[in-house]
Amino acid sequence: MQPRPVNMCEEQTVSLVDILQEDEELEEEASAVLAGSDSDHCSYPQGYVKRQALYACNTCTPKGGEAAGVCLACSYKCHEGHDLFELYTKRNFRCDCGNGKFKDLQCKLHPEKDELNTLNKYSQNFFGSYCTCGRPYPDPDDQVEDEMIQCVVCEDWLHGRHLGCTVPDSVELQEMICEACMNKNPFLWVYAARLAAPGAAAQLTESQRADESNTNRPLKEPQVDDAVEPSCKRLRQDAEPSCRLKELQAAAQKAEQSGAVFWPSTWRSKLCSCSACRERLSEAGLPFLLDESDTVLAYENKGKSSEQTQQGHDPLMSALDNLNRVQQLEIIHGYNDMKSELKDFLQRFAAEGKVVTSDDIHHFFEQQSEKRRRESCT
Repeated sequence: MQPRPVNMCEEQTVSLVDILQEDEELEEEASAVLAGSDSDHCSYPQGYVKRQALYACNTCTPKGGEAAGVCLACSYKCHEGHDLFELYTKRNFRCDCGNGKFKDLQCKLHPEKDELNTLNKYSQNFFGSYCTCGRPYPDPDDQVEDEMIQCVVCEDWLHGRHLGCTVPDSVELQEMICEACMNKNPFLWVYAARLAAPGAAAQLTESQRADESNTNRPLKEPQVDDAVEPSCKRLRQDAEPSCRLKELQAAAQKAEQSGAVFWPSTWRSKLCSCSACRERLSEAGLPFLLDESDTVLAYENKGKSSEQTQQGHDPLMSALDNLNRVQQLEIIHGYNDMKSELKDFLQRFAAEGKVVTSDDIHHFFEQQSEKRRRESCT
């Protein structure tokens, strides 16, 4: 979530570079979030979807009522024209559209639904409130330009200035766990001392920095002397690997336990997956932390890949199926010529750092019309 302030003036002019960059960013963001979800079919039959784009309808389930979330397709087909809160993505959620939480609305895509989805988890986000400050997004009363970052555990969005730590420069490549979730699961602070990203809240104390070279070494199993170690004990150790978490606790590596913590992209693979730790994560409702495909980055990459695969299915090309071969070629050539000429026309403005005005665009299409008239007369 990144605020995009707009400055209004009597005559708005922007550079072509700004237009192209903004358009590219919006398209990439939309592809990343939406391409991983189905825009035509309600996700309800899939059960509790691992991760999907979600919306809350302020028109159907306003604040004061029960929280509910709807999938991408239902936001289009069942809630068109409604006041929707974009929730970005949530994990393990089943579409609520038209169930018992909706008084006067029936889902158009999948009417037969259980009264409630008991495993869904809801938060203040479903009523348009975010962060520890509980403010809306975008916030008309907040003049501070600040990005919002999602906690990978509670999945709330927090202002960067309310995290209680320094936000890393490469934040888009890292995952964040807010201070409240860290304190709720104190064993995460043990990992934070070893795995947290530099510059985040988990900073080693001066006395611990002396051992930094040792703490940065990869974790490894204790060495066993084969000559004296009983074979039965060696087999038992092979079957029950040592607990990484206990090794870190024994090493007494502690971080300053305050503020949110940022984790590098590979941190999940370094968590202990022994049976005791798996049980601990399950009891805490955090088994997904051992799943690297659970990350928003993995979901976004899947969406981008899906979008790139579908780019070849141009709607114009689909319409050409009803035309004969000669007509198809004429239209395709004309379409490609116009795209190429428009691109060249705009690139001249970009190269010279000039702005494109409405008169420039009108002039371009007038030239195109004149060109077609000349060609039709020959």
